[in-house]
Amino acid sequence: MFDNLTVTKLGFYVYALVNPLTKNVFYIGKGIDNRVFAHKQEVLENKSEINSLKKTEIKEILDKQLDIQHLIIRHGLTEKEAFLVEATLIDYHNFNYNTLTNEVSGHDSGFYGIKTTDELIRQYNAPKLENLLHNVVIININRQYAKVKNSNNAIYAATKESWVINKNRINELEYALSEFQGIIIGVFKINSWYAAATENNKINNRWGFNGVDAPKEIKDIYLNKSIAHVKKPGAANPIRYNL
Repeated sequence: MFDNLTVTKLGFYVYALVNPLTKNVFYIGKGIDNRVFAHKQEVLENKSEINSLKKTEIKEILDKQLDIQHLIIRHGLTEKEAFLVEATLIDYHNFNYNTLTNEVSGHDSGFYGIKTTDELIRQYNAPKLENLLHNVVIININRQYAKVKNSNNAIYAATKESWVINKNRINELEYALSEFQGIIIGVFKINSWYAAATENNKINNRWGFNGVDAPKEIKDIYLNKSIAHVKKPGAANPIRYNL
């Protein structure tokens, strides 16, 4: 833990958690005071509630009698600067390595995050999607799709599984809309649902769907439309059913 003098000098900062077994960064965050140490403390105090990839990795490190390496990447920042640095590092790291356990992208990442030049042109010219005319599920595929872009098969693969969806709701859903960084980039007709097994079968109640490209008249309603205007900064749930 930081002493009082260090805390007063740090201001806001951006930090990384490093796995000593792999030497890889597995989490990036922003904080003040002793925030950088809080993740480890949460696991130590609530070992029965290991319900995230981050906590799982921390527990595996501690179970081997090792300790997390805590890195302060930049300090002496304002909160606004810390948000910007954090978001930039998360976007860059996930784009190149895709190994972070962060459940939420950086602040305003959906709009200002890494994009190709074509994606930026599309972003600033995409009309707003104002109404949903069908029973749809909008699925954010930022993490799944970021490294395998520009293929309809890749969009479908990133969209089809595996998601926490209310079992009582799935039979009502007609179409799945693939949302990438605030833009609808895929529209699929849902034919059937199946229970999806996740890695190590650690998380239950996840579903995937079998589907095909939606008809042209349906795609024309939703494809290349923006929902950036209805997204809340920092929202963690990749699933939404309305605007």
